Amino acid sequence: MTSRRRLLVGAAAATLPTWWVSARAQEGWPNKPIRMIVPFAAGGTSDALARLLGQKLTEVLKQTIIVDNKGGAGGVIGSDAVAKSPPDGYTFVLGTISSHAINPVLQPKMPYDAAKDFVPTFFVGNIANVLLCGAAQPFKSVKDVVAAAKAKPGTLGFGTPGAGSSQHLAGEKFKLDAGIDLIHVPYKGSGPSMQDLIAGQIPLSIDTALVALPQITAGKVRPLAVTTAKRSKVMPDVPTMAEAGLKGFDVASWQAIFAPAHTPAAIVKRMNDELTRIVAQTETAARLFTMGVENVPMTPAQLLEFQRAELVKWAKIVKEGNVKI
Repeated sequence: MTSRRRLLVGAAAATLPTWWVSARAQEGWPNKPIRMIVPFAAGGTSDALARLLGQKLTEVLKQTIIVDNKGGAGGVIGSDAVAKSPPDGYTFVLGTISSHAINPVLQPKMPYDAAKDFVPTFFVGNIANVLLCGAAQPFKSVKDVVAAAKAKPGTLGFGTPGAGSSQHLAGEKFKLDAGIDLIHVPYKGSGPSMQDLIAGQIPLSIDTALVALPQITAGKVRPLAVTTAKRSKVMPDVPTMAEAGLKGFDVASWQAIFAPAHTPAAIVKRMNDELTRIVAQTETAARLFTMGVENVPMTPAQLLEFQRAELVKWAKIVKEGNVKI
C-alpha cells in the first residue's frame, strides 16, 4: 500500500461514526484471554470476588479470565496499570470505594484521574462495614461508645485494615457526626486488626461483614452497628448507625469493574449484560450472599453517576474531617 493510500484509508477511518467503530471492535471479541486486575493482595474480598466472577465469565465468553493481583497504595498501583492499558476490551480492574472514590480525594498526588481515565462497566455490589468491639469490652451499643468517648476524649482507639480504606473513612465520619474524638489505628490488613481486637489490644474496630461474621459467630467480637443505610441481610439483627442516632449515616464498601477510558461501548455493554445475568444466577447469588455482598443492578451510565456522587461525598468528608493519610 502506498503512503498516499495509507493516508486516505486513515482519514476515512477517522470519519467513521462511533457506533460503527464500536461495533467493529466487538466483532470476534473476545478472541484471547482477558486480564482482570485486582489492585489488592490475594486472599482478600476483592480477590475472592474477581475469581468467582472470572470463573463464570470464562464459561460464557469461552475465553480465560486471568486474575492478576497488583496490590499496593490502597488499590492505586493496580488501578493505575489499568488506566494506562490499551482500551481494547482485554484489561479490566475490580475497583473499590478506596481506589475509585476515597484515595482520589484523599491522596495529594494521584497517577490517574478516577473520573476520566476509566469507563465504569459493572457494579458488583455493596459490602456492609461493621463497628465492632471485643467480647470483653463493656460496650453494648453505639451510644455506649459515644458516651465513653465524650467522657475521655482521645483515649479510645479503633482499628481498620488500613489508612484510606472505607473502614477508616467510616470511622472518620462516625467521629464527625457524633462529635467525638477517637484514635485511628491503621493496620496492614484485616487479619492483624481482628487479632488485636480479639486480644483486647484495641477496644474497637471497623471491618467488612465478610471478615467479621466468623468472629461474631464464634463470640469473639460483638457487633454494635452496620455502617450502611439499611440493615445487612447477612446480619439482620445488627442495627444501623442511623438507628443508633446518627441520621443519614451510610458508608458501604463497594466493588465495581472498570475498563480503561475509550474502551468501545459495545464491549462495555456486553460485559455488563453478561455479568448481570451471572449475578442473577441462583448459585452465584447464594455465593455472593455468603460473602456479604448485596448486588444493586446498574447500567454503566448509572454506575458513572454513582461514582461521581461518591467522589463528591468523600471529598466533603475528607475536607470537613481534615482527614490525612
